[in-house]
Amino acid sequence: MSERLRSAAGTDRRRRAERGGRRAEALAVWLLRLKGYRIVAQRMRTPVGEIDIVARRGSVLALVEVKHRPDPESGMEAVTPRQQKRIRSAARWFLAARPEFAAFCLRFDVILSWRGWHLRHIPAAFAPDHDTIGLP
Repeated sequence: MSERLRSAAGTDRRRRAERGGRRAEALAVWLLRLKGYRIVAQRMRTPVGEIDIVARRGSVLALVEVKHRPDPESGMEAVTPRQQKRIRSAARWFLAARPEFAAFCLRFDVILSWRGWHLRHIPAAFAPDHDTIGLP
């Protein structure tokens, strides 16, 4: 296979993955809404990373990472310690920009998506660190 064909095939895979990820995020938003959450932000970009979904319910502010993979196990494995650190850093940026949420109980959730419509919401999938603003 020529370099040009390999590059085109890689680009096509990335596009399919991006479309799958966007669809998974849209489904995750609907799942959260059905569970009574209000969506505060989607695809929240910060200088240190992106938060897929920020949602609130009562006094809980959930920062949600959405993973679309072939199966739920590989989705959870994709939320590596390095990625958790990046999400925590993005949370600090978010809370600094939106101080009205500083008093909320912060939680890091994961929503796994696989084979089309299958979704699993894992509340408190990983713990915040003590440096995150608004945490004890």
